[in-house]
Amino acid sequence: MRFSSVVGGVGGCEATHNFTTVFCLNLLELITQSLVLFFLFPDPEWASYTLGVFVCHSCSGLHRNIAQISKVKSVMLDPWSSSEVEFMDSVGNNAANTKYEQIVPAFYYRPTHKDCTLLRDQWIRAKYERKEFLCVEKQEPYSAGYREGFLWKRGRDNGQYLSRKFILSEREGVLKYFNKNDAREPKAIMKINSLNATFQPAKIGTTHGLQITYLKDNSTRNIFVYHEEGKEMVDWFNAIRAARFHYLQVAFPGASTSELLPKLTRNYIKEGYMEKTGPKHTEGFKKRWFTMDDRRLMYFKDPLDAYARGEVFIGSKENSYVVLPGLPPSTQGNHWQFGITIVTPDRKFLFACETEEDQTDWIAALQTVINRPMLPQEYAVEAYFKHKP
Repeated sequence: MRFSSVVGGVGGCEATHNFTTVFCLNLLELITQSLVLFFLFPDPEWASYTLGVFVCHSCSGLHRNIAQISKVKSVMLDPWSSSEVEFMDSVGNNAANTKYEQIVPAFYYRPTHKDCTLLRDQWIRAKYERKEFLCVEKQEPYSAGYREGFLWKRGRDNGQYLSRKFILSEREGVLKYFNKNDAREPKAIMKINSLNATFQPAKIGTTHGLQITYLKDNSTRNIFVYHEEGKEMVDWFNAIRAARFHYLQVAFPGASTSELLPKLTRNYIKEGYMEKTGPKHTEGFKKRWFTMDDRRLMYFKDPLDAYARGEVFIGSKENSYVVLPGLPPSTQGNHWQFGITIVTPDRKFLFACETEEDQTDWIAALQTVINRPMLPQEYAVEAYFKHKP
């Protein structure tokens, strides 16, 4: 039903409010019929009445940051004029996406409701404020194949953040940084083939915090960076995704874009504190920060450590990997109450969680990985873990 077909014949403030309520119900019906909504939020009961799109409560606040472009109202709680309702009816999310997302690069990260505020805010700004997806020239900061700039990097030993020059080069296949502006040799070279980036505002302690990881001697190395400007950080993030995308296109020429996109960057499956004991199961349990990164279960003394104290490869059930609740009766030492036992072909790993909820969540995360069949390249990683010095 077109809302304009029932607009006429209503006058007065109270009457306007009553008729608006009817339109609000129709607006909500339009929401449920729309196939493309902002970030796939479950309850988009707000709307930008200047852009003609529906948004959730959380993103309505982000739209207020660009008030010169987007003005928002509650669908149910705020009064609506007939012209505003008719405009919403004439546009909608699908039409707005067609207009503002004409040239979104395949590698560009489209945030969901689970992503941090920075990613969602910058997506909204890129789409409506800067109109980056209407002109390829505006995408050069992350599409050019080369990016150079300064980021605040956390020191490995003292935890102090210092300005460091970073260079991302698709031609060289690396991301590198320099301790001094005029240094000829980089302090670290990170190959694009093992590079990952994920926003970690809570862990790093800044809304723009990005965790970059790469493999060094087949062990994970962490680098924590940020920049004062949100756009700068998201441009770096998407530049890394672009470099990864182009690398994977060459490495796997037969793979489709949909197959490659999940491999560009990844969020961790789960992170948090657990206690662990040593291989003999007679050592005392120690509290460690754990990160589940695909099939690597890593543990750190501190969440912001550069290197893991240890890594455990988590294979598949077909290869005799099992996760069990509880600990063996012979387990010694004081530890948290809720245990987890990971059985591998070579040994058992014992962990303990502080709460039953943590135990349940960790078991579910581990089981998800174990239930997934191993890829051919993952067998090589497993073999390295077995023979790791």
